[in-house]
Amino acid sequence: MSDNQPVNGVKIPLYLMPGMAASPTIFDNLQFDKNQFEIIRLNWFVPTPKMSFSAYAQKMCEQVVHENPVLLGVSFGGMLVQEMAKLIKVSKVIVVSAVKSNRELPKRMWFAKYTQVHKLLPTGLINNVELLAKYAFGESVTKRLKLYEMYLGVRDKAYIDWAIDQIVNWKQVTPPENLIHIHGEQDAVFPIVNIHNCIKVKNGTHTMIIHRARWFNEHLPTLILQ
Repeated sequence: MSDNQPVNGVKIPLYLMPGMAASPTIFDNLQFDKNQFEIIRLNWFVPTPKMSFSAYAQKMCEQVVHENPVLLGVSFGGMLVQEMAKLIKVSKVIVVSAVKSNRELPKRMWFAKYTQVHKLLPTGLINNVELLAKYAFGESVTKRLKLYEMYLGVRDKAYIDWAIDQIVNWKQVTPPENLIHIHGEQDAVFPIVNIHNCIKVKNGTHTMIIHRARWFNEHLPTLILQ
């Protein structure tokens, strides 16, 4: 029996962290056995000025009230749960549409790191929902703008600037040992050509947690329990 199996009726605590600027509504289509899992959704908060990624993770860990939980994060949220796993004991980390080391970042993000060009992005236009959705979900959303607007959770310039800076300057080289990486073959934000040792989802895009919920409903429980 895996360490993640429910013992004496105690449910497995599963914390869900959405991607950059997204709200936990991106998980609405996921289904879990209520007898096996206790689901806790985490929300982004606006960081204090010059807050480090580690300090942000420490603050987020204050919302974790269970021992040895499973942390699941999407995109930038996947990077955050890895930082959280450095601070608290967890039974498993699952990252979706994310990276698990800075070596997996695409070349354009390495370019941004050394040129600081990311600081010139028009993040002040965050009231432009289409632009913000593109930052958050990594694809043109014109045709489904109302849908994506529903999934946005944070519309704060300081947060967006901070998040982009944390991504391009992420220092992690070695991922946690107890990590599972799920990645779409058609991910445009973090191209799969740069990703190693992951579970590939055929035709999965950066937003597959929304659009391919059936795949996750079929496979996530087994991955958590194994």
